[in-house]
Amino acid sequence: MPVSEETQERIQTLVEVGKTVLYYGWIPLIIYIGYTRSNPHPSLIQLVSPLA
Repeated sequence: MPVSEETQERIQTLVEVGKTVLYYGWIPLIIYIGYTRSNPHPSLIQLVSPLA
């Protein structure tokens, strides 16, 4: 079944947006998961400061 040009463009745009979201969102997601799963929860200043 052939796909129309408009559908191909939408799929290509969706893939590009998905790549961008994964590129910029991967590390914050890992930090968030680690923060919420740790026991006890570190304070936010401990997460940000290298001296804490």
